[in-house]
Amino acid sequence: MSVLDLSIKELQEKLNNKDITVTEIVQAAYDRIKETDDDIQAFVTLNEEEALSQAKALDEEGIDENQFPLFGMPIGIKDNIVTKGLRTTCSSQILSNLNDPLYDATVMQKLNAAKAVNIGKLNMDEFAMGSSTENSSMKVTRNPWNTDFVPGGSSGGSAAAVAAGQVPFALGSDTGGSVRQPASYCGVVGMKLHMDVYLVSD
Repeated sequence: MSVLDLSIKELQEKLNNKDITVTEIVQAAYDRIKETDDDIQAFVTLNEEEALSQAKALDEEGIDENQFPLFGMPIGIKDNIVTKGLRTTCSSQILSNLNDPLYDATVMQKLNAAKAVNIGKLNMDEFAMGSSTENSSMKVTRNPWNTDFVPGGSSGGSAAAVAAGQVPFALGSDTGGSVRQPASYCGVVGMKLHMDVYLVSD
């Protein structure tokens, strides 16, 4: 059983009780990605070195009962959300050399303030134009429950990563169903909250 089979609440309780470290949680995410992503193809860019460095720093900082609820939680980010210092391509070859964006999107600033750990960028239909994640110019993402099927889109990488147990939650974007539809295809919970959209395992 992976620690990522636990809910975010359960992981936070284990962190509070010092039964587990942030580094162990983050490493479990990368272990699961290495185990499954050749088949699922959810991630287009990983942030492993930086994420493990951040995890170590959070472990040294420590958590208290009043700490942010997302403290130390690994999250995957849809690749149309700008992340400073980490390649953002919208799953398009046109932007494949955009290796060092100059700023973080507002939602990333909020996640960074909450001390969540960015695991990497997730595949999507190119420029969010599609509903199957077959239209990425990077790779074709598969449904973790049956790789003969699509995960939906355009946030298919986000839904597939959560369903495959690679991360406990992921960030997507949704204008006309781009989170809610892949969530339904992959059997996870998709929430549209104003402009911030999250996918979580049930």
